[in-house]
Amino acid sequence: MKELFYLNKYFVKYKWHLLTGLLFVILQNYFRVLQPQMIRHALDLVVENLQTYRLLEGFDAQEELFSDIAAILMFFGGLVLVLALIMGIFMYFMRQTIIVMSRLIEFDLRNEIFVHYEKLDFAFYKRNNTGDLMARITEDVSKVRMYLGPAILYGINLTFLFVMVISSMLAVSVELTIYTLLPLPFLSVSIYYVSNLINKKSEQIQRQLSVLNSAAQEIYSGIRVVKSYVQEPSMGKHFANESEIFKEKSMELARVNALFHPLMLLLIGLSTIITIYIGGLQVIRGNITPGNIAEFVIYINMLTWPVAAIGWVASIIQRASASQERINEFLKQEPAISNPSKEIYPVQGAIKFDQVHFEYPDTGIKALNGISFELKKGEKLAIVGKTGSGKTTIADLLLRMYDVNAGAITIDGKNIVEHNLSLLRERIGYVPQDVFLFSETVENNLKFGSSDQKLATVKEYAGYAAINKEILDLKDGYETMVGERGVTLSGGQKQRISIARAFIKKPDIILLDDCLSAIDTNTEKTILQYLSGALAEKTTIIITHRIYSFLQFDKIIVMDEGRIAEAGTHESLINKKGYYADMYEKQKLEDSEFKT
Repeated sequence: MKELFYLNKYFVKYKWHLLTGLLFVILQNYFRVLQPQMIRHALDLVVENLQTYRLLEGFDAQEELFSDIAAILMFFGGLVLVLALIMGIFMYFMRQTIIVMSRLIEFDLRNEIFVHYEKLDFAFYKRNNTGDLMARITEDVSKVRMYLGPAILYGINLTFLFVMVISSMLAVSVELTIYTLLPLPFLSVSIYYVSNLINKKSEQIQRQLSVLNSAAQEIYSGIRVVKSYVQEPSMGKHFANESEIFKEKSMELARVNALFHPLMLLLIGLSTIITIYIGGLQVIRGNITPGNIAEFVIYINMLTWPVAAIGWVASIIQRASASQERINEFLKQEPAISNPSKEIYPVQGAIKFDQVHFEYPDTGIKALNGISFELKKGEKLAIVGKTGSGKTTIADLLLRMYDVNAGAITIDGKNIVEHNLSLLRERIGYVPQDVFLFSETVENNLKFGSSDQKLATVKEYAGYAAINKEILDLKDGYETMVGERGVTLSGGQKQRISIARAFIKKPDIILLDDCLSAIDTNTEKTILQYLSGALAEKTTIIITHRIYSFLQFDKIIVMDEGRIAEAGTHESLINKKGYYADMYEKQKLEDSEFKT
């Protein structure tokens, strides 16, 4: 239960739902316990007058007695119905408070997890599968809700019903009550043993469910690769194997749960037999009335579901505990990157890397080794180099997806770790290498970073990214749904929408990470002309495998194995006749061959 203590703050928040629900539980059970007592009075009345009725046989008084008994029985029958109606009303309000409370807490908990996920750093998402994250916010939260609602409701109801029923039984006969309740200790021991098994198997099931979700999510996301390599049977077999493991674990849990119901029926049946036998002996002795036996039998059957629910509630609590443990595991994780300030201030765009060293925390790969460069406001920098040379890492550090291991990055003379993180990212127009579009309309994807923009402004910036005409040619224009991850668009279209999305923010720093790879030369030229013209005063960093000779860069750095191999202007690097010059000559040759 210690993992579930985390939820106590929500019980405090919704205390009035819980307290009024508690009151309704007490009232519902009070009127429920009264019903067997009414039946006892009615039965005793019949038994007491039965001998008199037989003695009056052949007399008119017999009919009068029969009418009186019938009227009294009708009264008691009506009274039982009224009590049942009142009990039903309180049961309705009982569910309207406690079950509604569980739904409200489920809503809050799911939102809390989602907000916490958003706060966690980039490294966290590299360590954990998307399917596992989804399982915790969906399946695990649903199992916790079952504890918050049904388990608590039936647990409280069970407690008060036991207290009231056993009190009523003791008031009639202590001896008969003791004999009737003899099977309960065996039930308690059984529940304790089976609950431990349920807890272990529930945790195994939840972990395997995360594996299933992750496998399905990966296959769906990479369906193009799966189909192009004709790996549908292989992937289907892999998923079937994981499903088989999930099925086996679920069947093991089902077998354990299957012990409960027969056990309940056996123990309740045993209690009923004991009640009739011991009760009959006490009636003969004159200690109790026949009506008391009927009352006890009804009490025993009244306890049937609550006693059976002990196992069910125990199972729910054990599952919820296993699920909450998985939820707490992530909620307890603090983001490595935190926002130190809420201050609002203008960002100029002066950038300085001073002997920056960086090693990826999970893989141990040393990405940057003593990187130093400086950009003044409005200057443009090109970063070129081989794959894996550390170019994208520079972009990640500028966005503060990670913090450096040594050295410092300053923006406007202020260490990046001291900046308002939200403001800094808001003022950077970033276009990643791996373009991501949401399953939304084209317009909403373009307005993602600035949702208050009007359609005319959106079209204007789409024009700067040379994508406006193609959007208008789509079936529904700017209202066209792009599909999951932009699957309905070409690679070049996705790149240009992503570029326009960055431009429309009107950022102070432009950061383009090899985002022109799927764009033809003429379109590329249109975009770069906008960069050199309208964005002339914006600090710009372009990470690329190509050399843009018609875009004037203030500085160019060539990366190689995490170091700066060459640095300078286009002309100075050509004159050095190093890697940059070789790259430029190869590109010119490729371009000339392409034109012919």
